[in-house]
Amino acid sequence: MKLGIVGLPNVGKSTLFNAITNAGAESANYPFCTIDPNVGMVAVPDERLDKLAEMYQPDKKTPAVVEFVDIAGLVKGASKGEGLGNKFLANIRETDAIIHVVRCFDDPNVIHVEGSTDPKRDIDIVNLELVMADLEMVQRRAEKAGKMSKGDKKYLHEEELFSRLAKHLNDGKPARTFVCDTEEDAALLRTSELLTLKPVIYAANTDEDGFIHLEQNDYYRQVKEIADAEGSQTLPICAKMEQDIAELDGEDRAMFLEELGVEESGLDRLIKCSYTLLGLISFLTYGKDECRAWTIRRGTKAPQAAGKIHSDIERGFIKAEVIAYKDMIACGTLAAAKEKGLVRSEGKEYVVQDGDMIYFRFNV
Repeated sequence: MKLGIVGLPNVGKSTLFNAITNAGAESANYPFCTIDPNVGMVAVPDERLDKLAEMYQPDKKTPAVVEFVDIAGLVKGASKGEGLGNKFLANIRETDAIIHVVRCFDDPNVIHVEGSTDPKRDIDIVNLELVMADLEMVQRRAEKAGKMSKGDKKYLHEEELFSRLAKHLNDGKPARTFVCDTEEDAALLRTSELLTLKPVIYAANTDEDGFIHLEQNDYYRQVKEIADAEGSQTLPICAKMEQDIAELDGEDRAMFLEELGVEESGLDRLIKCSYTLLGLISFLTYGKDECRAWTIRRGTKAPQAAGKIHSDIERGFIKAEVIAYKDMIACGTLAAAKEKGLVRSEGKEYVVQDGDMIYFRFNV
């Protein structure tokens, strides 16, 4: 999973990136501090994997990972090449989803590129630049389909679909709010790699007081209303506070979170939010050699899940021996679970569930 952190300059993107990755990306009070994207790999917290590692004492414990990309700040005119526009847009195109950081605090010591704090205006600036970049691509796609049609219903339909989308984008609306008549049309749109088709988490970056008293934060409410209207997700977060949390060890971190009245760090909440947004789950493999979590899309069948481990396992798939994590923990050992008939033999049509512990049988 690759998540791109975007937003206007000086809204807290690099501070948030540093906090969640401990990568030490440069963070400073001037536009374009980030030029080349910073990349950080973060382990996905998973108590199930930790418990299995305690049980099996494996040589290796391997969590699922998320790749975060801190992308240069965007300014008005990016779709026409202003600022670092073309580079910025190309970097976003490579991500699975967008974390759009929106400034939700006032601080005269931190320069705002637009001169004041206004979440709606800031969101509109970023979204409009992405929409304009998409509009150019969609218009070209419609023109190309029109030239290739020559009476062919397939290309005539494609021309009509992308022309309708162009009108939608021209109204300033992102592609993710465009309603397709059929799943086939939705699949056709996905072939276009549109920026505004990517799912979005709006990270409302508050100061500490604004985070603690979230219900009184008008800036946050603005962000949530926009996200709700387009079916996106909102994550309240204080990037500066997350940076402080990241510097603490286990017990101190737990105490700090308790004092704040929150159960999880922003990183944990962000990863969970991202999994939900992209429809992802994890299955587990186990043994003395390694205990490991694997990320797949919800609805993936057993052979394709096996292919995440190795293409040979998918090609030679025979069956999957499956036990639900909660059943394994309740029984204490695999042998006890087998005695109770809780280890199932599943075939090629089995849809893997979140938390499944799987041993794949294969032959090549």
